[in-house]
Amino acid sequence: MKFIVSSSALLKQLSAINGVVTTNPVVPILENFLFEIKDSVLTITASDLQTSMMTQLHVEAKEDGNIAVPARILIETLKNLPEQPVTFSIDHDTYAVEISSDNGRYRLAGENATDFPKIPTVNNATTVDMSTEVLSSAISNTIFAASSDELRPAMTGVYINLSATNATFVATDGHRLIRYRRVDVASPNGASLIIPRKALNLLKSTLPSENVPVTVEFNQSNAYFKFNSIKMICRLIDERYPDYENVIPVDNPNRMNIDRLELLGTLRRIAIYANKTTHQVRLKLTGSELMISAEDLDFSNEANERLSCEHEGEDIEIGFNAKFLVEMLNNLSCKEVSLRFSAPNRAGLILPAEQDTNEDILMLVMPVMLNNYV
Repeated sequence: MKFIVSSSALLKQLSAINGVVTTNPVVPILENFLFEIKDSVLTITASDLQTSMMTQLHVEAKEDGNIAVPARILIETLKNLPEQPVTFSIDHDTYAVEISSDNGRYRLAGENATDFPKIPTVNNATTVDMSTEVLSSAISNTIFAASSDELRPAMTGVYINLSATNATFVATDGHRLIRYRRVDVASPNGASLIIPRKALNLLKSTLPSENVPVTVEFNQSNAYFKFNSIKMICRLIDERYPDYENVIPVDNPNRMNIDRLELLGTLRRIAIYANKTTHQVRLKLTGSELMISAEDLDFSNEANERLSCEHEGEDIEIGFNAKFLVEMLNNLSCKEVSLRFSAPNRAGLILPAEQDTNEDILMLVMPVMLNNYV
């Protein structure tokens, strides 16, 4: 089997799906890309058994065929080649792959394509269409809050609940919770699924910068994403997601509006002086003044700053993990944020002061117990 392809075009497609390939896979053949040629179209597949990604490009080929090609050495070779046509010659008896360029030949050992695991198909699927802009925004606004605790598998992914009027994306690690809702995405039949964090990270890094349609299909076991020439299939997390709505406090009489970037800058500075274990910062609201302070008793470090804000409700003092607050504020793009509290031992809410017409985002963060310092 022989085919000719542009080195840069092939590298671009391989780079898009290379994130799936792991260094020590369960099955050794998964260190390879699966190359399949049919009617001069090259389909390339990468998989780690849980997630599979495929891409296609046109090549010059006179016959159909397939081969598994080592991913790392192929990527490294193409990265160091200037743009030029390269010829792949495959010996199906020995599975040897020879790459010929303008001024060199490179020979590597491939493997039998039949040993590559079969990619699951999504049957009896529910279909939802959205844009890459919406999907990218949903992933960016939630994935950072997903848990890494494998003992709670449901929380290691992002929960998606589709209704007839909207789509809700939720992520939590038990210390913070993000609920991101879109009214421009819906499903008349309603459905819910939990997508693993790794699959969403791969998807996020692969989504193009231009706004193109994405087709999402899913059943009880797998989800399928398709955009441009890229396809991704991932196994869903088969667990019951926690009842997140119950932990969101409804009655929050203390409300504060403040400039997001000012608050973010202050928190970043004050966090330097916080305890390195708890990362605790103290927020003290008095009238229209917010004092943010931190102290590390072990090293006698302390800092505080005052900010002006709009505040309604009683004075309140509450402690939070600075890392969580910084990450949440950093993921918002609004000018002003609204912080809402009910009591020092209850969760606090962070919302954009003005919500977009198509999206609704709510961030919840659990308090940390205040140290007794003045």
